[in-house]
Amino acid sequence: MEPMEIADRIREPADEGTPADDQFRRRAAIGIGVLAMLLAIAALGANGATREMINDNILASDTWAFFQAKTIRQTSQQLAAVQLEGLLTSHPTMPPEARAFVQQAIARAKATVARYESEPSLEDPSNPLKGEGRKELRTRAEYLQHRRDRAAAQLPNFEYAEALFQIAIVLGSVSIVATSRPLLIASFATGSVASLFMVNGFLLVVSRAGG
Repeated sequence: MEPMEIADRIREPADEGTPADDQFRRRAAIGIGVLAMLLAIAALGANGATREMINDNILASDTWAFFQAKTIRQTSQQLAAVQLEGLLTSHPTMPPEARAFVQQAIARAKATVARYESEPSLEDPSNPLKGEGRKELRTRAEYLQHRRDRAAAQLPNFEYAEALFQIAIVLGSVSIVATSRPLLIASFATGSVASLFMVNGFLLVVSRAGG
């Protein structure tokens, strides 16, 4: 049930009754309006959690792919350094100029290996979530995975809250038509449970085991 449909139902004229019934219906209508507002908030929470889950999953996948590419390039540099060191060992009579050239190439390869391992951001070197080294990429990918998993844990809470708020609104609407106080109590009780799910969706105080 959409909020606009709920508002239309609330505005529908009720049958004439006693002043007590009129007062009951007014209070019930206010309660339904509050439930409709909370339903809209829960829907916003669900949409936000869905977007965050999808976006962070894509970003985490891209970051891990970059990490793997860095690992491959780092390994190639490590192999190059080992081969050059083997060349020096196997050619002890290598001319000094050639030996110096090979040693410089080894130093450059090892420096590249170290840079691929850790390359902090120049703008914010103290931020572990920035930079393009394997260390920084791993930290960023794990952080994005944590955000994705948190959003995935939030989403069911918002979905349960939406369903329960809609049930509560239906019960409240029926209570107005039937002037039934037990139905209104059931509506507010259901709305209270839905509110707990919604709050837990934002704060994630209680999480599913293994989530």
